Amino acid sequence: MTDLSTLLLRGSARAIGAAIAAGATTSAQVTAWYLQRIESMNGGDAGLNCVRTVSPRALEQAARADAELAAGQVRGPLHGVPYLLKDNVFTTDGSPASAGARALACLLPPYQATLVTRLHAAGAVLLGKTNMTEFADFVADTMPSEFSGAGGVVRHPAGLRYGRGLGSSVGSAAAMAARLCAFAIGTETQNSIQAPALHSGVVGFKPTVGRISRHGVVPLVPSQDSPGPLTATVDDAALVYAALAGPDSHDPATLAAFAGTGDVHRPLAGLRIGIPRRFLADAVATPGRRGPFERLLARLADAGAVIVDPCDLLSAAALAEVRSSVFRSEFRDSLNGLLAQLRPCGMASLDAIVAWNRAHPDAIPYGQSLLEAALTAPGIDSDQYREDRQRDIALSLDLGIHAALRQGQADVLLVPMAAAAKCTGKAGAPVVALPAGLDDDGMPFGVTVFAAPGSDRLVLAAAAALERAIG
Repeated sequence: MTDLSTLLLRGSARAIGAAIAAGATTSAQVTAWYLQRIESMNGGDAGLNCVRTVSPRALEQAARADAELAAGQVRGPLHGVPYLLKDNVFTTDGSPASAGARALACLLPPYQATLVTRLHAAGAVLLGKTNMTEFADFVADTMPSEFSGAGGVVRHPAGLRYGRGLGSSVGSAAAMAARLCAFAIGTETQNSIQAPALHSGVVGFKPTVGRISRHGVVPLVPSQDSPGPLTATVDDAALVYAALAGPDSHDPATLAAFAGTGDVHRPLAGLRIGIPRRFLADAVATPGRRGPFERLLARLADAGAVIVDPCDLLSAAALAEVRSSVFRSEFRDSLNGLLAQLRPCGMASLDAIVAWNRAHPDAIPYGQSLLEAALTAPGIDSDQYREDRQRDIALSLDLGIHAALRQGQADVLLVPMAAAAKCTGKAGAPVVALPAGLDDDGMPFGVTVFAAPGSDRLVLAAAAALERAIG
């Protein structure tokens, strides 16, 4: 038998799945190890509080996975591999899906999210749900990412803080960093996978909008929302993506022309990497980050990459300043549609949630300025919304990512930290967050690799090449 602790603390999801398939360990043993680690590290005054609920069916699923393997039925490389899931994704194991809101703490989903169905079909074992920033960080403009009314405060495994603007998939990132699972699922609208992944020292991948179904996921901004994996390696991110991606009749965005999810291998030699400086890389270039970023670029160039520097977005200045009704309008209308259908906890609309919060101010210690602003947003059929959405696309994509790639003849774009989150969010573009150690101030440091929508396999391949160079 393999050294289980070494495998689960240091190994990839692919390695864990291979060990289970080879009989070096079992899914039941792996699942029990993770459940024990969650119990010892998650609760109490000093616990991480990144896991909200543990699935009552985890050990049962693991036993079933082992029985299938014993009978010669192999579902794939994730067979028997345990994972955690963000608290805005629907399951039917008896766990709530509150989206972090105390007003929805009793929401028991009546159906299962498509992405959960696909992970189960791949043989993966659901360990439980992770805490998240309430309503994917759309409650109050002063609320830190670590907080939710339903789940409390998520603590960073290294003793840092998930402060304001560090993305709502904080529980999934913290759980992955603490190795409470083999991989975790988050969601991103704008920043919510890449920022907490980088701050936690793990890989995060947000695919092109529409590559992974959002059916059974509490919405924020449907034109920008995408689930995605948080993992130990880029290869693991690609592995999970392959299991999740595909058309789904429940989510029309997935029915557009769909590219395959197979592996694409790109050597670093000859890869043209554009560096958007103005209002992106330069905007986050603190003294502590500047040196590590420049040293990384030099290392990539030494390995044969062609660094196109600068490779700026034509719209960079305008994009940095743009304000839009898209978030407020789509959030209210999409959430109202879900609440009207399910009426969870007696909440049939966003108005009802705002009223409930006013009656329970202890649930929203930072207020609810963003929720209240959404109540008065223009409708998605209004001229204002249409103009704002068209401008978002023009600035982020037409004059943004497309223009930079074309002008620099670049394959992908690269910035430090999550500097391009606003751009990639509005464009619906794929992005990989890649940890690269610590900056000169001793804080977590990393980069994000991105390209045009539909370039998921290219972005993953480029990130894998960078990962090899980083070491």
